[in-house]
Amino acid sequence: MKVLRIVGNAFLVSLATASGAFAATTTRAYSGGILLFAFLGLCALVVVAQLIPAIVVIFGMVKGLVQKEKDIQVVKVESLE
Repeated sequence: MKVLRIVGNAFLVSLATASGAFAATTTRAYSGGILLFAFLGLCALVVVAQLIPAIVVIFGMVKGLVQKEKDIQVVKVESLE
């Protein structure tokens, strides 16, 4: 219990001594107007729309991997002699 208290105090001290980052101002970045945000929204929509088929394919692959061997059909190929 004493070790947990020491670790907790060390964590709280490290959080208390953390300072804010010196970041640049964003006034110039967000002055593009409504067309810039519409374009970025369209790009985000394209990315999300491409995630849906990818998730379906991954789900199908996982389903195929966990499928029992007796359910898998083996197709024999006969030679054409």
